[in-house]
This record gives sequence, structure tokens and C-alpha cells, in this order.
Amino acid sequence: QVQLVESGGGLVQPGGSLRLSCAASGSIFSSYAMGWYRQAPGKQRELVASITSGGITNYADSVKGRFTISRDNAKNTVLLQMNSLKPEDTAVYYCNAARLPNRNYWGQGTQVTVSS
Repeated sequence: QVQLVESGGGLVQPGGSLRLSCAASGSIFSSYAMGWYRQAPGKQRELVASITSGGITNYADSVKGRFTISRDNAKNTVLLQMNSLKPEDTAVYYCNAARLPNRNYWGQGTQVTVSS
């Protein structure tokens, strides 16, 4: 069992930055692939960025070059640094932990609003 708690969301102006943090507790954090997803009103939840247990990262095309995902296995945390934010980045951001064959956990989400 893994418990995930996100923090760091808020209101920011276009062009600004935010850093989201996801604190994990429970099972062996380092063995899980971690991801950040987001869901805007009326839209499906989508993958923003992910990082494997070995540190390989993957990004949605819409955030490449602006967002950076990282993990600290010693602190059981995963971060999402978001720069050059746009209004279309507005969404609830969710932290995810996954491990084959059937482990999949979600945090409660944190709201990010990009608006002037």
C-alpha cells in the first residue's frame, strides 16, 4: 500500500512557475514508477510527466521544455517543476505510483490555476 499526498498548487500568472511535490509513504517507494497527471474541467485525465524507478523520464508534448519531473528516493518524494506556465495548464494535478503487475495508487490532487 502506498499513500500519496500532493502539495504546491495554487494561483499563478501566465509565464510564472510552480513546483508540485508528492510525498509517498508505505511500501517501497524506489520500486515504483511515478507520474504526474492532470485533469481540466470537462476533459479526461492525461499524463503530464513520468519517471521510472531507474530515473527515465517521459513528458507530454505540451509540457516538454517547460516542466521537469524528478524523484528523491531517500526522501520518498517526486517533484514537478513547472515553468513558463500557460492558462491551458490549469487543472487538478494528481500524483500516481505504479508497479507491475497490478499496483496503482493516486493522490487526492492539487489545483493549479494559471490566470492573470
